[in-house]
Order: sequence, then structure tokens, then C-alpha cells
Amino acid sequence: MYFISHRPLWAPLSRKLIPALTMGLGIFGSMFLFTYLPQAAVMAIFNGPLAALSTALLVLSESSTIFMVAAKSLLVEDGLIDTFDGTLVSKGQTGLVNKDRPVKSGSNPIARLGKLATKPFQKFTPTAIVRYFMYLPLNFIPVIGTVLFVMAQGKRAGPGAHARYFQLKGMDKGKREEWVEKRQGAYTAFGTVATLLEMIPVAGIFFAFTNVTGAALWAADLEQSEGTSPALKEQARQAEVGQ
Repeated sequence: MYFISHRPLWAPLSRKLIPALTMGLGIFGSMFLFTYLPQAAVMAIFNGPLAALSTALLVLSESSTIFMVAAKSLLVEDGLIDTFDGTLVSKGQTGLVNKDRPVKSGSNPIARLGKLATKPFQKFTPTAIVRYFMYLPLNFIPVIGTVLFVMAQGKRAGPGAHARYFQLKGMDKGKREEWVEKRQGAYTAFGTVATLLEMIPVAGIFFAFTNVTGAALWAADLEQSEGTSPALKEQARQAEVGQ
């Protein structure tokens, strides 16, 4: 809703929308044409009459993974970073964004963004690919297996949504792991919903940008919470107790 209601945030997506949609149609169409029936035959052994649905979800997951990796790496990586940073700027977190890129004056949060110093979004590594295929056999378990598979992907995707935030905060690997461990449930929930939205054929590219917007809004809330002084937090706690 925030993305839709803030028109300046549309600019990074609009610049890459047509190429991304073309790529998405090609990938999803090819995957269903060439891989659905062979996988359905195998899934029928384990899932019986539910094989058609389970296979469709599996092919969607595979297709969305290929599509999002290709799109994020080749087409929209810079746009996703701009959307994340632009959302932070729109929420008043200019100082945080300014750690990695200059922020100009003005009312348009995207137009205010200067040149990036780094490209911090995590790449899809060989380890991640191996982990993805390790979880694929979960889909042989009717219904529940598919749910567990999506949740497993969500557990990985959740922290990845804050890769830019961690970079802006200057967190090393140890600090990132400690940070995520304290909020593992929230990251898994966010990542699971984000994964499901990005599994929607073709429209997943739109949700990639809304997911990034949501991750940035979450980061802004965390910054605001951290920025509250201990004294004010204690006053607020005492006020709640008094009530």
C-alpha cells in the first residue's frame, strides 16, 4: 500500500518493467512447457491426486527462483536498491542513506538519491543454489511438504531482504547473524510472505519492489526505535505501568 500510494517510488520499476515482463513470460512459459509433465509423473507416485497442484506449485517455485535471480542480477538490482533507499529517505532516514550515497534536497525521494558507492545486495551464490535443491524433496510430502519448502525458502529470504540495511549500518557477518538470531521469527515470517508473493507468475517482479519497500519501512521503524533514548524508553515503560 505504501508503494502504491507514493508515486515517486514507481520510477525504478517503470524503467525496467517491459524487459522484466518479457523475461518472466519466457521463463515461466518454458518451465511449464518442458518440466511440468516429467515432474508431475514423479510427484504422482508420492502425492497421488494432489500431484497436479503440488507440481504446479513446485514449477512456480523453480520458475520464480530462476526469474528473480536473472531479473535481480541482470535487470533490476539498481532499481531495487534505489527503491529501498528512496523509501528510507521518504521516512526521514536521510542520515542512514547518506552513509553510502549523497542525498540531495528536494521532495522526490528517488530524484534525491546520488550515485551509489557500493552495490550491497546479496548475490545468488552456488551455496544458495545447492541449498535450494536440497529442500526440493520436501515437495514429495503432500501439501505439508510444499508449505515447509516455502517456509524454508522464507527463512533464507527474510534476512536477505535487509542486506542493504545491514550494509548501511556497517554490520559485519557476526553482528548480522546476532541481529537476525534475535529476530528470527519476524524474518522468517517476512521472508515466507515475500517468497509467496514473488512466486506469482510474472507479477512477481512487481512484488519484488513492494517487498523491498516493506523491508525498508521495517528498517525505518527499527531505526526510529533504536533512536529513542533509554531515558524516554524508561519513561514510556513507567507510563504503561501506571496505566
